[in-house]
Amino acid sequence: MYIGKKPSMNYVLAINSRMSEGLDEITIKARGKTISKAVDVAEIVTNRFITDANDDQVKISTEEVIREDGNVTNVSTIEIVIKK
Repeated sequence: MYIGKKPSMNYVLAINSRMSEGLDEITIKARGKTISKAVDVAEIVTNRFITDANDDQVKISTEEVIREDGNVTNVSTIEIVIKK
């Protein structure tokens, strides 16, 4: 699930409903400014809604993005895997 500009609780409820339907694993992905929101979403899901879930797999990396003016800039990314 990609984290964007929507409120955190929208993502939390979406993850909660998907895992309630029987999904055992979901990956939360974010880039740039939304990384902190992705961490918040993962913490809310594992601490309040699905307390038996683990978020023990976290991958941090950097992507090169070509801007409109042709220059290359680095953007930080994060992937958090939540498993039941």
